[in-house]
Amino acid sequence: MDPHRNHMPGGSPPSSSPSTASSSPNPTSSHHHHHHHHTTNNNGHNNQQQQQQDPDPMHSWYESVSKARSRIHLLSSLLPPNLSPPLSSLADDSDNPALSLLSSHPTYSALSSSLSGSPHDPLCHWLYDTYLSSDPHLRLVVLSFVPTVSNLYLSLLHSLSSDSPTSSSLAGFEAVLLSLYSAETKSRNGKPLLVSIPDLSLPSLYHTPRRSSSDKPNPYANPNPYSTKPNPNPRPSVGLISPPLEPQTAVRSTKRATIVGVALDCYYKQISQMPAWSKLDFCRFAADWAGQDCPCKSEFDGPDEIAEEMGDLGISENGSGGGSSGAKGARIPLPWELLQPVLRILGHCLLAPLNAEEVRDSASVAVRCLYARASHELVPQVILATRSLIQLDKRAHESARAAVAAAANVGSNSNTPTKAKKPEILLMSK
Repeated sequence: MDPHRNHMPGGSPPSSSPSTASSSPNPTSSHHHHHHHHTTNNNGHNNQQQQQQDPDPMHSWYESVSKARSRIHLLSSLLPPNLSPPLSSLADDSDNPALSLLSSHPTYSALSSSLSGSPHDPLCHWLYDTYLSSDPHLRLVVLSFVPTVSNLYLSLLHSLSSDSPTSSSLAGFEAVLLSLYSAETKSRNGKPLLVSIPDLSLPSLYHTPRRSSSDKPNPYANPNPYSTKPNPNPRPSVGLISPPLEPQTAVRSTKRATIVGVALDCYYKQISQMPAWSKLDFCRFAADWAGQDCPCKSEFDGPDEIAEEMGDLGISENGSGGGSSGAKGARIPLPWELLQPVLRILGHCLLAPLNAEEVRDSASVAVRCLYARASHELVPQVILATRSLIQLDKRAHESARAAVAAAANVGSNSNTPTKAKKPEILLMSK
């Protein structure tokens, strides 16, 4: 039954009511009038659906800019007024205020140094409300502060003494982390994160042999691991990256590492759009979280390689140094739920070609500190992952040195004086 059949514009009663039917002198005209309204309503409904499906891009852009400007003006009232450039210029003098805020290093430093994490911290409230907005650029701004929020929360939590306030004093940080966790839980829709592992017995990753009728799988047959013959019945191997996420309304101690790890995973998904100072801070925090200062972190390197890199960065022996936010981390427990996104982010900072040199060098130090920590705690999966990153880093440095040496040789050869050649005399026959 058509839901618009008995609907009349203007809030009129339905045409099937007894009073309306008895007052109509001509049933045919009444039916024609009803059909005309039915067609009009259908056209209006279709036009409304089309407008919803094809929104005006200018209206959407103006709404996004207005929302970003209002959030920036609110932030300017929460930060010190001596910022240069002032936040009002970011809001009023840019066609995309959210991206201008994302690329503002003074704003990042001022907000990072002003965070307290208390339940009434206005900056945590600003981060929470901004992430709940639907604007993707504003969400990028909040994600750029995930390393700082995670570091302050975990470091303060694990450095609380008996006379210090409990973790309820960090409810501001927990609210920000829970907003990211809830959004990711909703987007995953109760499904785990899986990865398909290829069957190495096949000739290539894209080769799938046809299964004949005679090749029925035998569940009792043990495959010969030394056979070079391809397996006619390859079994797809699936690895579990993350189990389904459960909705959480509070940060419990048993779920703390998972919630922070999911927030860091959200950061990793947008890491290509994160500013360099945010990545640099994360690498410094990861080295502080490892907290391992021993000679074994340099066992894969020559005696001068890491010392030279640390000297260029101004990094002290414990892996910390001058950064953007000025905050320092503390040695904390590192369960696998937290280490997985940490290693992914460090892998990007270490190997992505467009990263700044200081980001790559800081990631190199952090990976070695995590390797030393895992070696002392005997965590095989972390040892394997960090060793792989160290080897890739060494090969990248060796390739860079070879390229510099080759360029120097070419330059020296071009500057070497050579004897002038005698002009060639060509004999031509007349």
